[in-house]
Amino acid sequence: MAREFQKVSAASAPSPSPGLDQWILSLRPDLSAQRRVLSVDQPSRWLIETEPDSAEQLRSVLTVFLTNRECPWRCLMCDLWQHTTLHSVPLGAIPRQIQVALHAASPAHWIKLYNAGSFFDSGAIPPSDHAAIAEQCRSFERVVVECHPTLVGPRVLAFRDQLNGTKLEVALGLETAHPEVLAKLNKRMSTQDFARAAGFLRDSDIAVRAFVLIKPPYLDSAQAQDWAVRSAEFALDSGAEVVSLIPTRSGNGALDELERHGEFSEPSLELVEEVFDKVLQLKRGRVFLDVWDLERLGKDEVNYVERRVRLVQMNLSQRVLLRVGVSR
Repeated sequence: MAREFQKVSAASAPSPSPGLDQWILSLRPDLSAQRRVLSVDQPSRWLIETEPDSAEQLRSVLTVFLTNRECPWRCLMCDLWQHTTLHSVPLGAIPRQIQVALHAASPAHWIKLYNAGSFFDSGAIPPSDHAAIAEQCRSFERVVVECHPTLVGPRVLAFRDQLNGTKLEVALGLETAHPEVLAKLNKRMSTQDFARAAGFLRDSDIAVRAFVLIKPPYLDSAQAQDWAVRSAEFALDSGAEVVSLIPTRSGNGALDELERHGEFSEPSLELVEEVFDKVLQLKRGRVFLDVWDLERLGKDEVNYVERRVRLVQMNLSQRVLLRVGVSR
């Protein structure tokens, strides 16, 4: 049975429009000096993670955070721009960054190329570099890139073909299926745009991963829990085989302003646990919780270390484990 969408308020932010871009930009901390000196020949960082595949086999994953220009979308909740350059990178810079990571990191089964925006944004990753990037990725079983749903199209298919058999997976930011909140996030897309992009990818034998926010602005904790689960369901219904849950964090300027007006607060560790439990219990696809910087939500909580370990183990096992301190 369809449920009615709950109304949300937005007292302190303007309506989605070019004016919202300016409002978001005006509240940012000035990091231009740090961004100006970023090396375009070095990735921001890289790390080795472990992730289960669809057969529940653990795969090692090299995640490379590429240095490139800021995403042209000014999403309300985004803080990834803090690690981007002020201008587009020159031709050849991205393959050089990947090579740095490949030389320094241990061998891995999969590679993720995350660029704080869209891999298929021609101003971020020069399309002329796609062939060289594809060649670097052919030794991996799978390559995961991220992309705004509205940029999904023929360029994705061309890159898939250049991979010559390496499986391509595209991560799409759904964020939330709540239509009013999604509009106010300034992503300039709809749930229909997400579903169209996901369907196009799946029809093209390209895997889909979805990012879903835990407690975006304008929702209280009860609404946030409900909508995180509903958003995961929507992503899975649209063809995603992986849902990555991201606790929304302040610090980008705009969310701090909304927090001052009572329109946003970071999720509690308990809320994060509840959402992860419920989405895993759907038993559809794979579900991962982003535990990066999780201590900011729970460092003062009882049994934080044990609770974090539980969440990490759930990422690996894809099973809901007994809550720390809870007997059943």
